[in-house]
Amino acid sequence: MVAFFLHIFQHYFASYDLIFNFALQSTFKTMNEQLKQLSEIRTLMERSSRFISLSGLSGVAAGTVALLGAGVAYWYIYRFMPTLSNAEISSGFALLENPVLFLLNLAFGVLILAVSSGIYFTVRNSRKKNLTVWDRTTQRLIINLLIPLVAGGLFALVLVSRGQFLYISGLTLLFYGLALINASNYTFSEIRYLGLLELLTGIMAVWFVGYGLLFWAFGFGVLHIVYGIMMYSKYDKKTQ
Repeated sequence: MVAFFLHIFQHYFASYDLIFNFALQSTFKTMNEQLKQLSEIRTLMERSSRFISLSGLSGVAAGTVALLGAGVAYWYIYRFMPTLSNAEISSGFALLENPVLFLLNLAFGVLILAVSSGIYFTVRNSRKKNLTVWDRTTQRLIINLLIPLVAGGLFALVLVSRGQFLYISGLTLLFYGLALINASNYTFSEIRYLGLLELLTGIMAVWFVGYGLLFWAFGFGVLHIVYGIMMYSKYDKKTQ
């Protein structure tokens, strides 16, 4: 009799344990499915509200181009120009003999190469992620980026036209930092931190006037490369 009740008792608790485990597994499965759905919804929302096609390689390429441009500018200012006599330095259209014309063309060339490389790597990254490159989010990003950039570029040209060259490098860094911060709401949050570092570098360049080219190379060159490597390691490798 005791054995009979013991058998029923064991059978009851075995059934209860089976039901409990089944319910627990079902609950965890449901929770995992819900978390997965929330993650998918979050990804879709980020894709619709943020430009996530930006490639870390764009930063590396832009930084490399900036360092090469800074190297050419250093050679021209500190190596080539001292070899020219006052009579050879002109204000005409002779490229090498006109410092302003040479440096403006150099800056324009660096800008074109940096933007072109950025577009190339961004489009390539978009195709890997099966994302649309040009949409309303991209338009908002570009508009918010261009407003401070255009203002800073025009301000710099006014200073150049009046022969005020001392603060050009610092001002370009400052306006570029503001542009990145302004556009950071529409792309990765790391852009904001890069913008803050560019602002700090620009302030240092304005404060230490004689080292403008060095700070310019650090801001547009080194910071971009470091940022690009970090972004590539954090985001781009996941899509490979």
